[in-house]
Amino acid sequence: RRVLFRSQATAAAQPVATTYTSAQIDQWVAPIALYPDNLLSQVLMASTYPSNVVQAVEWSQDNPTMKGDAAVQAVANQPWDPSVKSLVAFPSLLALMGENAPWVENLGNAFLAQPQAVMDSVQRLRAIAQQTGTLKSTPQQKVITATRSAAPAPATSTATASRSSSVVTSSAPAQVIKIESTNPNVVYVPA
Repeated sequence: RRVLFRSQATAAAQPVATTYTSAQIDQWVAPIALYPDNLLSQVLMASTYPSNVVQAVEWSQDNPTMKGDAAVQAVANQPWDPSVKSLVAFPSLLALMGENAPWVENLGNAFLAQPQAVMDSVQRLRAIAQQTGTLKSTPQQKVITATRSAAPAPATSTATASRSSSVVTSSAPAQVIKIESTNPNVVYVPA
């Protein structure tokens, strides 16, 4: 028993460095890739706190009439990350996240391990949606396409930076597609 306990403690204390494939990342990012940028960033950050997300989902289920700013104010004293607190404004989004806890955890792990790959996936999926006509400006959202400027290599160790910059150069889309709400006070969650 002591050896088993020590092994588990060692494994928990030392996270395994994992590299995810583009296909895996695309699968995890696809459900949220067309969200407005400000909501997308909150979901990505919140996914790095999966236990907080579970608690927020339970809170949302226990308080079905709460949404918007009133819901965010109601959870102000919760010990959750601010990104998770912000999501209680969107009960339907939290319900989606609550239906698939492994997806939330995988998305969060990918975002922590390979943030640039996650953002590149968002851009690839948005470009595909734009080319097929499913992503366009509407009365609720503005879709803005801009040419990507040369991105500097991330400030990390030399070995990581050289790997990251080669990945960025080879897989980063030439354009950046931004999605913004037409009314900055209202965020629409795509269905």
